[in-house]
Amino acid sequence: MPSLKLYVPNISCQHCIRTITRELSALSGVASVNGDPGTKMVTVEFQPPASEKEIRNTLIEIGYPAEGAAAVER
Repeated sequence: MPSLKLYVPNISCQHCIRTITRELSALSGVASVNGDPGTKMVTVEFQPPASEKEIRNTLIEIGYPAEGAAAVER
């Protein structure tokens, strides 16, 4: 299952992580979401129909846009 690691600079606390986890987990195909407010990194395990584009767009919609290139592990 692909794993996507994203830097999300707007993360400041566990509340941010809970919001991101709730919203991304609602996407069809997302298996897990883990975030770290210390590093501001979010890791998402997903499979189709979820996609990197859909995940990034959801983060933008909820006010947590990811910056830079993503690390995708397959």
